[in-house]
Order: sequence, then C-alpha cells, then structure tokens
Amino acid sequence: MQWSLRLRAAERGIWKSAELRRMLADAGLEISAGKMSSWWAGTPPTMRLEELDVLCAVLECTPNDLMKTEPDKVAARRPRNTDAANGNGGNGHGDPNGNGGTPPAVTPRLGKPRSTPPL
Repeated sequence: MQWSLRLRAAERGIWKSAELRRMLADAGLEISAGKMSSWWAGTPPTMRLEELDVLCAVLECTPNDLMKTEPDKVAARRPRNTDAANGNGGNGHGDPNGNGGTPPAVTPRLGKPRSTPPL
C-alpha cells in the first residue's frame, strides 16, 4: 500500500504532525506521539478502523484518498511457480521422487517434552 497521509494533510493546510495530532484529539482520538510519528513518517504497519474513521473525518477524505494499492509489489512477492511447468499440478508441493504433488507427511517432533507449570 502507498500511504499518502502527509499529502492529504498538506492539502488541508496541515504541515506538522503535532497539529494533526491535536485535531485528532479534538475529534476524540487520543494517540501517542510515537504512533503519530509512525503515521506521519511512513506507512503504519497496523491501524484500527476506528482510527482510520476519525482520521478521514478530520482530513475530510476517504480511506481511498489515504491508501493506494500497489499490485506490482504484490505480484513481486509471489513465489515463482515452477511446479506447473514440471507437471506437478502447480500446488507448490511437487516431489522430486515423482509422487504427484502429495504434501510431505507430518511427523511428531521428538525430544524433551515441555516442562510442567509450577505448583
């Protein structure tokens, strides 16, 4: 996702993150300086829908104005599927021994069992 918070804020005449933070607080959303900094400096790793709702109300925009999809980045993250070209059905579980794409059997982990909790 491409995050455009600073651009949307600038379109509303908001040039400092502290100013936006005050506006969010006036709208009922109290956030920490650290969280505001992460929103302002780059793409936030997570955001609650309630936060996004208040942010959009303050900036008079929609979530689509703040976020744009980047399909090329998604496509680049996909692993190349060479199994389909090798006749293994393309399910990602190709077996070099010719077992027709069956996933490997799950075997239990051997070793020391977990300790018991204290009494």
